[in-house]
Amino acid sequence: MGEVDPAFIQDPEHRPRISFTEAKGIPLIDLSPIAKTLHPSSDEVSAVVREIGNACEEWGFFQVINHGVPLEMRQRIEDVSRKFFAQSLEEKRKVRRNEKEVYGYYDSEHTKNVRDWKEVFDFTIEEPTIIPASHEPDDKEVTEWTNQWPDYPLELREACQEYAQEMVKLAYKLMELVALSLGLPGDKFHGFFKDQTSFMRLNHYPPCPSPHLALGVGRHKDVGALTILAQDDVGGLEVKRKTDGEWIRVNPTADAYIINVGDIIQVWSNDKYESVDHRVVVNSKRERFSIPFFFYPAHYTMVKPLEELTNDQMPAKYRAYSWGKFVTTRKQSNFRKLNVENLQIYHFRIPE
Repeated sequence: MGEVDPAFIQDPEHRPRISFTEAKGIPLIDLSPIAKTLHPSSDEVSAVVREIGNACEEWGFFQVINHGVPLEMRQRIEDVSRKFFAQSLEEKRKVRRNEKEVYGYYDSEHTKNVRDWKEVFDFTIEEPTIIPASHEPDDKEVTEWTNQWPDYPLELREACQEYAQEMVKLAYKLMELVALSLGLPGDKFHGFFKDQTSFMRLNHYPPCPSPHLALGVGRHKDVGALTILAQDDVGGLEVKRKTDGEWIRVNPTADAYIINVGDIIQVWSNDKYESVDHRVVVNSKRERFSIPFFFYPAHYTMVKPLEELTNDQMPAKYRAYSWGKFVTTRKQSNFRKLNVENLQIYHFRIPE
């Protein structure tokens, strides 16, 4: 997967530590009480809402079981993912992403971020996805992002599309719980995702000969609303604990999904819920597979603290920003150097 950047090896902030704390603290939440009803007056549902709120506030991460996603559907997409990545590099690069085709295959040898020891296949949920044509503030033009699908495995496209719809349903369910935990109506966030820009990624982390010198994914925060992650039994995800800054390993739980709050929810909640740092460590002997779903709103969404959660005593902590321009800037910066810094939500923070 390419040589590790020597500067990276010498960077203690990004280099993985040899020891870590096992993730006994990351909440595991049973969603079975909401299978039939999401009425907040139900004691069982109220308990789930409290668990979600506590997890979002204290960790920014949690796992869910009894989530309603058919196991056979998850198994199918995991199987086709393994088949796709087992192909030769030449075959996979036939659907390699580029500035025009922003979704598809890429590996760490052909990205600026040589620190990431992995290869991926990305696809958008809404096809086409409507997005601003450029990052320039005054440019009102929009463009369409579409998927590239490989010839093999034949069933990959269907498996991905079917599974994606299950992720969308679960994401809406989780957003309802998040809304209720903030004291908002359950459907408060639904309108933001009417023309969603969400996408999904198939991840493959090959065995790394020097796992103490590299990361599968470096330390980062997710820019969207929610991320829903399926990981195999190899594991490797680590979360930076808010209380003391220690890296906590998220051990695999059979059939569970790992959920984390993204930057958009941090802004919407006016910092009540925080997007937290996480990373992926690699394994010297075993390959690892994972499938994250990134829940993104419509491109025309102006992301800002919700009026219901701000007042004179708790004023808005962020200026509004255009999600479409934000995500376009991020995508375009993957392929060429732009005349703007790679955006982060702290660029929109209002000084106290």
